[in-house]
Amino acid sequence: MNIILLGPPGAGKGTQAKRLEEKYGLTQLSTGDMLRAERKSGSDLGRKVQEVMDAGQLVSDDLIIELIAHRIDQLEGGKGFILDGFPRTVPQAEALDRMLKEKGLRLDSVIEMTVDEAALVDRIAGRFSCAKCGASYHDRYHRPKSEGVCDVCGSRDFVRRADDNPEAVKTRLEAYRRQTAPILPYYRAKGVLHPVDGMAEIGEVARQIETILGNPK
Repeated sequence: MNIILLGPPGAGKGTQAKRLEEKYGLTQLSTGDMLRAERKSGSDLGRKVQEVMDAGQLVSDDLIIELIAHRIDQLEGGKGFILDGFPRTVPQAEALDRMLKEKGLRLDSVIEMTVDEAALVDRIAGRFSCAKCGASYHDRYHRPKSEGVCDVCGSRDFVRRADDNPEAVKTRLEAYRRQTAPILPYYRAKGVLHPVDGMAEIGEVARQIETILGNPK
């Protein structure tokens, strides 16, 4: 089974990807992680990536496709994958389809995690975490039981991501809309696009996705 997870930052793609990895035996392929890993590997492909990134240029679609193809070849026993962060344009989607066809593979489902943008801004902008153990909190929905003290490790040191503020979140959402909107009709026409409510509770989102994917074989 090969799927794509679509959704803006904060929609919960990472959480759902971990659940899918466990339930269906899939491997998450994040283009950002793959670029960093290949760059460190010292391989011929990694050197290509390093040259482009060191020059301050964007990695080309062809190179990303080559990277994904290389990673798919490394999956054990024909293991399926969850693609996160790619494609973002119709040409990228078409190139991905061509590469998969050459390997005798195909996409089974494209899961779109739909969100209420105002609620998502509120969800992301209130996040903070313990600097010591990484436990997650929220200004309104999940504060420490004792103010200023981490429930897990007792630390009093908390941090926030620099871009977890309302304006930065709105900018990220706008970029997502601009990049992703064009590929939705492409996958809808292929009959593989399936929206789920990304604002629901984690377990409910997982249930909706599992209803689409069916029981693991």
